[in-house]
Amino acid sequence: MRRATKIVATLGPASSDPALLEQMIRAGVNVVRLNFSHGVAQDHIDRARLVREAAQRAGREVAIMADLQGPKIRVGKFAEGKVMLVPGAKFVLDASRSAPGDLSGVGLDYKELPRDVKAGDSLLLNDGLIVLTVDAVKGEQVHTTVKLGGELSNNKGINKQGGGLTAPALTAKDMDDIRTAMRFQADYVAVSFPKSATDMELARQLCNVAAADFGHKPGLIAKIERAEAIPRLEEILLASDGIMVARGDLAVEVGNATVPALQKRMIRLAREHDKVVITATQMMESMITNPVPTRAEVSDVANAVLDGTDAVMLSAETAAGKYPLETIIEMANICVEAEKAEDVRLDADFTGMTFGRIDQSIAMGALFTAHHLGAKAIVALTDSGSTPLWMSRHRIHVPIYALTPKIATQRKMALYRNVRPLLMDTSVDRDTALADAEAHLKSRNIVQTGDVYAITCGEPMGSPGGTNMLKVCRVG
Repeated sequence: MRRATKIVATLGPASSDPALLEQMIRAGVNVVRLNFSHGVAQDHIDRARLVREAAQRAGREVAIMADLQGPKIRVGKFAEGKVMLVPGAKFVLDASRSAPGDLSGVGLDYKELPRDVKAGDSLLLNDGLIVLTVDAVKGEQVHTTVKLGGELSNNKGINKQGGGLTAPALTAKDMDDIRTAMRFQADYVAVSFPKSATDMELARQLCNVAAADFGHKPGLIAKIERAEAIPRLEEILLASDGIMVARGDLAVEVGNATVPALQKRMIRLAREHDKVVITATQMMESMITNPVPTRAEVSDVANAVLDGTDAVMLSAETAAGKYPLETIIEMANICVEAEKAEDVRLDADFTGMTFGRIDQSIAMGALFTAHHLGAKAIVALTDSGSTPLWMSRHRIHVPIYALTPKIATQRKMALYRNVRPLLMDTSVDRDTALADAEAHLKSRNIVQTGDVYAITCGEPMGSPGGTNMLKVCRVG
């Protein structure tokens, strides 16, 4: 089954069985997300090994994404584990409280809340299911009235409507977690709640320092989930390797109705700037407990595909749900069907575009030529993965095969839309490399006698950023 859109699946108790994880990878998982909000360092190291071993048994490489927890903007714990808040009731959020909470109030994991809010502000708890109106701030206490009631349990999240919480994107725990993630060379690090390019630049410095001993450089994904991130979206994007449309917290802060248009804008902007983009949150939520998705979920996944997202992501569906494998199969089928309906507008894409780099011009030339010749495949011999990334920013119904000698590059490219990364030694002379590439494709039944394909490479071979040749071949 040929599928351009990639699938990110979160690993958790429901998917940690080695045999099941191998089945999930075979069924279509391209990236495995390790959620650093749960577990300790050794748990993540063990799970990363589990992923690598399962991928090896499945005969394919997947990327590992370490998703940092970010600041804990949460309420504390309750004496009974939860309370039922009713509209009109008074409730105090108390940063100085150490005793367990009750119906009158609760302590805070986020001690800065009293300095971030004022009378009249709206606070949204538990993903917006509970709404509190701030009446007054008295010292360390935030006095509120319940506007929208419901069950509030331990450690539920807090958002401020419209944004404005000052919590830093990177906590001391995140910095420790970055060091852990680099110990197993995570391919991507997802940064929670960045507000500016500075947050991403700091994260990159920390990653590069922690990974230096391993000769590794992870890709950085900015999770767009704060209202403050929206006006600075472009600068955050330029400081990152990609973004995640994190619709949960984002919707709570900016309002549900605003998110679909924002999603489309973020996907478009990411593609324009040659960055990757992941669409996340509640994509197949009902499959946590049901064996089939709702019609609305099918449409949601399909629309993200039609918008041009690189990947669609599963969270609790695969981490804690009853049907992790079935969810992967359903999502893969939806992606394939949606891709059949995509319009290819390469000619329009290139109108008015100029390319200042030789390697980028070659990449675009390969797309244009393959499209108009009806080529069976586009092949890129790549060291860094830049050429396949540029190619993957444009819609084309020709698969892109990226052949690289570096396993880290192969894994990173697992997230790129419509790119199939394969490991191959490309350090030999040009003619040998081109012959090896065709043999590689023939052995996998990607091309057969008479098929046309386009291939790009650089001379001298093995120089990063050196792609300077496009060749159109017919298989003999």
